[in-house]
Amino acid sequence: MKIIKKVSELQKIALKHLVNKDEIGLVPTMGALHEGHISLISKSVKNDDITIVSIFVNPIQFGQNEDYLKYPRPLEKDLAICKKNHVNYVFVPSAEEMFPRANRTRVEVKGLQDLLCGRFRINHFSGVDTVVAKLFNITFADRAYFGMKDFQQLRIIEKMVKDLNFRTKIVPCEIVREKSGLALSSRNFYLNPEEKESAVLISKTLKLAKEEIKVKSFSAAVKNAVKRISSIKNSRIDYVEAVDFNDLSPVSKNTKKAVLAVAVWIGKTRLIDNIIISKIVRE
Repeated sequence: MKIIKKVSELQKIALKHLVNKDEIGLVPTMGALHEGHISLISKSVKNDDITIVSIFVNPIQFGQNEDYLKYPRPLEKDLAICKKNHVNYVFVPSAEEMFPRANRTRVEVKGLQDLLCGRFRINHFSGVDTVVAKLFNITFADRAYFGMKDFQQLRIIEKMVKDLNFRTKIVPCEIVREKSGLALSSRNFYLNPEEKESAVLISKTLKLAKEEIKVKSFSAAVKNAVKRISSIKNSRIDYVEAVDFNDLSPVSKNTKKAVLAVAVWIGKTRLIDNIIISKIVRE
């Protein structure tokens, strides 16, 4: 495993693999790796000749009063995880390397970036899109692996890839959860034991809503989900919304598959989660 810090060095290596017709897999991360990340790495190792993991806490996707400076950065632990899981290259650039002061370019996916989390985290998805676009251009990745916990992010990146004609194929990967049902997230690091017990109730609420939707309307199930999450200790809701699986539009009579997505604060930690709904009772 080789650790690379410079854009030019990784581009040179990736280009050599491209010329050799090696298939390149990319797992973009902000570090603080957990089993969810490991599942993405495992898929790349299985599918691709070369696996690149990027570890970069991206400053331009954090808004004011967000946790950029406090975001966990256990680099040595992350590198050990990468090595154990057969990663070929780990890209660990500095903020200045990725975004020199002269950099003024930003990528936006209009419409999709303004929904759900985009209403609460202004410019967040522009920051995500920009760094992901740069990583695609740096690594020449054939495939890039993204977890479905960040469902809106997944759809936005897929749209960016299509609109800008990137060669990279996006591979969606299932949410990985703890035995309790809590979706794995680097931000779970912030939760104390009491808050973690509260956070578990988010996924339980989503499961209940999925069962209710088999016999009730979406609107009724969503209202019940809001009530349940509101009653969780130390919770504050940003949103609980049902959207179309394909384009994130509001659920309608034409919706065949949907996602019930939530963003909830537990104490000072913002958590997101979702569940996919295939059987829909019409309003």
